[in-house]
Amino acid sequence: MDPANLLTKRHWIVELARRKPGTVLFSLHHVIDFEWMREAYWLTRKDGATGIDGVTAKEYEANLEANLKDLRERIISGRYKAPPVRRTYIPKADGSQRPLGIPTFEDKVAQRAITMVLEAVYEQDFRSCSYGFRPGCSAHQALQQLSGVITVRRQHWVLDVDIRKYFDSIPHQELRTILDQRVTDGVIRRMIDKWLKAGVLEDGLLRYATEGTPQGGVISPTLSNIFLHHVLDVWFEDEARPRLVGEATLVRFADDFVMTFETHHDAKRVMEVLGKRLGRYGLTLHPDKTRFIDFRPQRRGGTQVDCKDPPFDFLGFTHTWVKSRKGKNVVRQITAKSRLARALLAVKDWCRANRHRPILEQLARLYAKLVGHFAYYGITGNSRRLQQYHHEVMKTWRKWLARRTRSKRLPWDRLNALLARHPLPPARIVHRYAT
Repeated sequence: MDPANLLTKRHWIVELARRKPGTVLFSLHHVIDFEWMREAYWLTRKDGATGIDGVTAKEYEANLEANLKDLRERIISGRYKAPPVRRTYIPKADGSQRPLGIPTFEDKVAQRAITMVLEAVYEQDFRSCSYGFRPGCSAHQALQQLSGVITVRRQHWVLDVDIRKYFDSIPHQELRTILDQRVTDGVIRRMIDKWLKAGVLEDGLLRYATEGTPQGGVISPTLSNIFLHHVLDVWFEDEARPRLVGEATLVRFADDFVMTFETHHDAKRVMEVLGKRLGRYGLTLHPDKTRFIDFRPQRRGGTQVDCKDPPFDFLGFTHTWVKSRKGKNVVRQITAKSRLARALLAVKDWCRANRHRPILEQLARLYAKLVGHFAYYGITGNSRRLQQYHHEVMKTWRKWLARRTRSKRLPWDRLNALLARHPLPPARIVHRYAT
């Protein structure tokens, strides 16, 4: 494989999209050659659950070159048939269940190949307010931006918005109309249509839908980003914000977004029209989870009775006001209680199910869980919640290790002696951007 040739093709799409903003691009699929498909394969996760065909990544790799060549030929010729996704459910923080689609491994590779083309085009169009599922963007960049506009730029009126069942609600026809404005390449669009029509296999029944994106694959967040880019980002940046009196900011990560405003009047105006804007494209605001918040650090009681009280949650963090060491009011982002409870429940379930495994094997898994938790939640001002997580993990592990003995007890000194020989990572701050 020639990496330089792959970069050249990507660069060609990027430059084409930059030179022709707002122009329809109708010939892109010729970049999808064997090298493109091989890169798509390497970028596809190999440890995911299998789809309806039961083929694993290892089995697919056994005859990789022939499989990729055949897959490419079917994509280009139009003979590719998108298989239905296998539906399963994962628990949400509020106790409900989130549907998750599991494509076949080959379908994941095909989705990655098309996504690579779409990303090269739409990355030139996406606005800086969008952070989710984009190369070079992260949730922590969104959190840093939100903290800055509230603390430094004093945008204290907050719209905490939730779109009801967003990924299941995107109308296919509206999505196609939006894609028509930028990408009309026959191969690309034919593949997208096949995924939209593929259907979902659940309890042996095949169901089709006229709305929603094919969840579970990489094409879903890309299409949902494209949809909200047009419906929300462009509208807010180009139409709504120029009409406001004060400053305003949109911070969006996939379908989770928060709007902040300098004045109460501006926030009310946008709140009144936001539901109508989304409704034009088949989307609905969640009435219980969408909040208009008076987030001023020192509020005068009773002045704004139409606003709900802080704090508010965004991307797993609760945002609240505290005093800094210098005595200034600053926004602190701490682990949301629901997320902490969910993380500890996952540790409890794992320790209970795996208490029979060798001690060092359990240590290695707990080490990975702690590192992963601190890598996301380890931000300035969140030390107490990190230490709480660390302590509760140790308590939980000790409890289930004790179940291996007749006494049902495990003294702390024995556990500490073990951890002295094989230490687990301490709670630590990874991201230092808050003031």
